Amino acid sequence: MDYFTIEIGGQAIASFRSENADDAKNFFEAEDFREDLTVLQSQGKPVWDGIAPLALRKATAEEASEVEHAYEFDDDPERTIDDEFVVFLIPISDIADGEADEEDDAEQ
Repeated sequence: MDYFTIEIGGQAIASFRSENADDAKNFFEAEDFREDLTVLQSQGKPVWDGIAPLALRKATAEEASEVEHAYEFDDDPERTIDDEFVVFLIPISDIADGEADEEDDAEQ
């Protein structure tokens, strides 16, 4: 598994692991994921405005560690290592929920 980070306007916003670069690119380019970025909010604003440039790159060691840490403490007994799992590196809230996560890391 390799680790990847998504940047918006040059800011790292989320990291995840993927089998390879092609799979990571497919996830990154998925319309559903990009739509989620316009629904999720950080500090009262959408994570992505649909205009700012999105970029995919290899994760740093620190970002990869955040993903590993999230897997360690995931409380979903049905989630496997192969499941899609995104760790946000910024505070996240969902406007549909109206609640912010207590920690900076959020999973999807």
